Order: sequence, then structure tokens, then C-alpha cells
Amino acid sequence: MAYALPVGAPGAQRSIAAVLLPGLGALGFVTLAASAAATLPPEAALHPRVDAYYLAIGAAFLSYVAALILLRRARASLAPVLVIAALVQAIPLGSPLLLSQDAGSYWDYARIAAVDGGNPYRDPPLRFRHDPAYPSVAGAWRRTTSAYGPLFTAASEGGALAVGTSPSAARTLFKTAAAVGVVTLALLVAFVSPRPALAAAAVGWNPLFAMHFGGGGHNDVWMMVPLVGALALDQRGRRHSAGALWAVAVAVKWIPLLLLPLRTSARQQGSRFGYAGFAAASLAVAVVASILYGDRWLGAFGPVGHDVASGSATSIPHLLGRTGIGKAIASGALVLAFVVAYTALLVAARRRRARLGLATALLLLATPWILPWYASWAVPLAAAEDDGIALVLSVALTGYLLEARAPL
Repeated sequence: MAYALPVGAPGAQRSIAAVLLPGLGALGFVTLAASAAATLPPEAALHPRVDAYYLAIGAAFLSYVAALILLRRARASLAPVLVIAALVQAIPLGSPLLLSQDAGSYWDYARIAAVDGGNPYRDPPLRFRHDPAYPSVAGAWRRTTSAYGPLFTAASEGGALAVGTSPSAARTLFKTAAAVGVVTLALLVAFVSPRPALAAAAVGWNPLFAMHFGGGGHNDVWMMVPLVGALALDQRGRRHSAGALWAVAVAVKWIPLLLLPLRTSARQQGSRFGYAGFAAASLAVAVVASILYGDRWLGAFGPVGHDVASGSATSIPHLLGRTGIGKAIASGALVLAFVVAYTALLVAARRRRARLGLATALLLLATPWILPWYASWAVPLAAAEDDGIALVLSVALTGYLLEARAPL
């Protein structure tokens, strides 16, 4: 239920300002950031116009943080928060694909299965280099098979058939789906959280999400929508339906599997995990995926393992490694710290609640491979759980990941 002040009530004017001013500031600066990013040539990560992008996105982030601080201290109506969230996430839809070419890979993998007669879990894009989607795939991924879950790939096949051979239509499809996903996610976290307006703003006003979902079309949001949807169903006592949605989230990307032990151990409000729903949905996904892709879809974890081994320049282990500690030592220490913290959270979950947002934020601190849109794993969970520590940490990670080189 939204926190709302009646018109004319004491403090109502302050609440309206708390909702509108920082949110409108974030909206304006996201508009400037999207405009600056749209002018960046893909091959020039250090192009002078990158400075204009960083100034705009930095100002948007400061407005976003100010809004969260004000919303934490003052009650506000949910409706204007969601309206501003929709505008923030929709702004980059008017730009070309921003900062990343992952949506091109989604399109190409889908066409490999739906049009080219191949298997995206066996055949890399390079094998179908004459396909219209091939030029849209970033050079680094043209020899790589799909690392995405079978549910996402199957859904993408329908999209690929719908857009035909048009690159612009494919980009629009994935960008629009991602922006809609963020707004849906904002609505879901508002439903779950005891502070709906704050939770919705944490997700919907996030400038990084705007740039990489409405701007970049990334699919991580469609992992998070069913995951937070599972929390919402849990809250209503529909545990087997919640378990089924958890399996759906795993079928998009595997990350929710890591959080599953925390949820199954939790005894929050006496609710047990819906094992039957999870098992039934997992079996259905496995059967359909095996019919479509054979057993090759199980190898989707392979590229992920390679990415983790190689690491990324934006990861915290990489940052610490540059201080003289050494990347291997920093990475090992952070992974060990995460294992200890995760174990402690697992033990605590048996007595209290599953702190999924905190666990995910700690994972992002420890992983050697991280990309900006991975912040979407932690922020919605922290907001839904109204976990102050997790929300501060995940928002701080958002700010840190804004500096990832542009374009990616």
C-alpha cells in the first residue's frame, strides 16, 4: 500500500517536493546523458564527448541519491514516483543502442535458432556470418556461444521472427522490452516493500538502469522481474507459484540459483519455500529446452566460467590489484570473504529472514567479472526487502559502475 499524504495535510508540500524535484532532476540529466552517449563513436572509448556523458550521468546519479535520502525521511505518494520512473526509463528509447552491443548478440542467437537452423548453444555467430544480425554482434563475442538461459533464448526467437531482418527493429524490441521490465520491476518492489515510494524510486529513477536497459536493451531485468515477483507471491502466501517463478528467473540467467539456499533456509513469517512449484517449473523448462536445443543448453555456464576466470577491468578485485596487492591475491581474498559472509547470512536466515539484496551486493563486490547492468541484481532486492545496509551498498555500486568506460 502506498504511503500518501492527503491534500492539505501538514508536510504534504514537502512530500510533493521530495518526490518531484530530485526525480525531475534525474530525468533531465538522464536526457542529457542519453544525448551525449548517442554521439559516441563505438571505437572511441576515450573520445572527448565522453566527458559530457560522464558529467550528465554523474549529475543524474546525484539527483537520484538526493531523492532516495528525501524519500527515506518523508512519506510520499507512489503514483508520481511511478510516473517519473516511466519517463526516466523511456528517455533513452529515442536514442540508438547505447554503450553496449549485447542486444545484437541476443538478436543473432535468436536468429541462429529460429531462422538459420542452428543451435545458439553449439553454434557461435561466426558460423552464420552472412546472417543480417551478424554485423550487430560485438567482435569479442562472435566466436562465443550463448551464455543466456533457454527461456530467454526461446522468447527471443519469437521476437526475431517478428522483426525480420531489420537491425533497427531488433534494437527497438530489446530496448523497449528492457525499459518496460524496469518499470514493471519498480512496481513489483513497491508491492513488496513496506516503503513503496522509496523502493519504486530506487529502481525506477536509477540513471544507470535507464542507460543500460532502455538504452542498451540488456536482459538482466527479465531475470529480476520473476525473482521479485516470487517475493511478491511469497508475501501473499502463494508459495508454490513463487517457487515456479523462481525457476523462471533461473531459466533467464543462473544467478538466482546462488540465492536459493538463503530463501529455502528462511523462516520469514512462517512461510516455507514452494519446492513443488520450483521442481515442476524447472522440469517443464528442462523438457522444452532439451526439445529445442538438445543438451547443449546446459553448457551455457561455460562462457560464464571463462568470463569469471578472465576478469573485467571494472571489478573490485581488478581495482585492488592495481594498488600493488596483486589481482590474484585480491580476488582470492574477496571470494573467501564472500563465502564467509554468505555462510553467516545462511545461518542468520534460519533465525530471521533471507537478506537476498545484501548477499547479491556482496557477490558483486567479490566477483572478478562485473558489468554496469549487474547492479540491477542487487538494487531491486535491497529495495524490496527494505534493507538499509544492502540498499546503501547497492546504490554505491551503481555510482561506482557509472564510471565504466564508455562505450563498453
